Amino acid sequence: MDYAMVSAAYIAAAILFILCLGGLSGQESAKRAVWYGIAGMALAVVATLFGPGPGYLPLVLLAIVLGAGIGWYVAKRVEMTAMPQLVAALHSFVGLAAVFIGFCTHIVMNRVLGLDAGILSGFEALIAHKTPAEIAILQVETFIGVFVGAVTFTGSIVAFGKLSGKIDSKARKLPGGHWLNAGAAALSVILLIAYCNGAGGWTLLLMTACALFIGYHLIMGIGGADMPVVVSMLNSYSGWAASAIGFSLSNDLLIVTGALVGSSGAILSYIMCKAMNRSFVNVILGGFGTTTGPAMEIEGEQVAIDAEGVATALNDADSVIIVPGYGMAVAQAQQAVSELTRKLRAKGKTVRFGIHPVAGRLPGHMNVLLAEAKVPYDIVLEMDEINDDFASTDVVIVIGSNDIVNPAAQEDPNSPIAGMPVLRVWEAKQVFVSKRGQGTGYSGIENPLFFKENTRMFYGDAKGSIGQLVNLVD
Repeated sequence: MDYAMVSAAYIAAAILFILCLGGLSGQESAKRAVWYGIAGMALAVVATLFGPGPGYLPLVLLAIVLGAGIGWYVAKRVEMTAMPQLVAALHSFVGLAAVFIGFCTHIVMNRVLGLDAGILSGFEALIAHKTPAEIAILQVETFIGVFVGAVTFTGSIVAFGKLSGKIDSKARKLPGGHWLNAGAAALSVILLIAYCNGAGGWTLLLMTACALFIGYHLIMGIGGADMPVVVSMLNSYSGWAASAIGFSLSNDLLIVTGALVGSSGAILSYIMCKAMNRSFVNVILGGFGTTTGPAMEIEGEQVAIDAEGVATALNDADSVIIVPGYGMAVAQAQQAVSELTRKLRAKGKTVRFGIHPVAGRLPGHMNVLLAEAKVPYDIVLEMDEINDDFASTDVVIVIGSNDIVNPAAQEDPNSPIAGMPVLRVWEAKQVFVSKRGQGTGYSGIENPLFFKENTRMFYGDAKGSIGQLVNLVD
């Protein structure tokens, strides 16, 4: 396959990737969009393998078979509830790949410069024909690629640990806080200058150590409530790392694909921050949990209710809104929720879902679970579409949510989530909160909603609790 065919294949693959991203913006088109992405990636891999340049084809094919096998095995085993941490883990692979390719580029540059380009081939010959200015640009690209990749690698590992519960979700920093990150970043800039002036590979190694520390310390300093933004941000980082790899390898498709992923991740991070009324800089540098005074005291007590009481309220209600959160995902209660929805709608009741943009631990997490359970798309509404309707709603069922329905965001200026837009569920006539126990949840913030007069706590595993309601609703 010559360069013209490879270029044509790359253009087609890039178009398929763009169609994939566009289709993922809607639930109805998401499945088709995934197939666009699969087709685009398959085309890109085939064009790269059989185009001019690549060597060691049997070894590459073996790596593809092993990687595909591992990917298939992991995908079959991982539940939808664990998808956020899986995404974070996959970001770390992209970052690590950028680091390895950057070091390989450095090694090849050192080996071929000054040699007769006629005895070289492929990537080696490409480097040997570069002018001194182009070599300097390649060094900068390589350095930046390794830096972004290393930050992405350790940051993604920490995000995986926090999302999976293996690392405490609270924000934690070493003494010195942001000054340590700033110092490591400043040292990396100095090392870049030294590297471009021929200081040698030790500068690349030292910078990698600084970047690995920045990725670790940066994400450790961000609390659990900001994890949706962090996942989006790391997605963006992985894209820019891939784009930097593309510049190093002179691969146009990697440049385009990396830019698509990087820009879409950055836009998604902005959307998440806007939904939380937070600035991106505040999330990344300040992290969750910065307050100026003591939180407002909560009065009252949590009042429990049994399944019969909730079922009676549902039988008497004309309008019902269900607000799902990560607790629904953990309990795998989406099928029971879907069945309850079908039963209530069959009785002529108006049933809708209110979805906060950062519900769950990954943007769109709740939408995916509800789509998996075949909940109709047209009754799944975003926060801005449904927030004004709570005041005229008879019953709200909150399933495993905490921060996104916390009135302290509007009522307590000293709350860690002060100013964050939330679903105003407390305005409904009756609110039932399905929750395992009286804990404060992932972010560690107490919720005044649980103590309000019109709120009743429906304790128990969400799957079992909602299953009881399905059997009790007439």
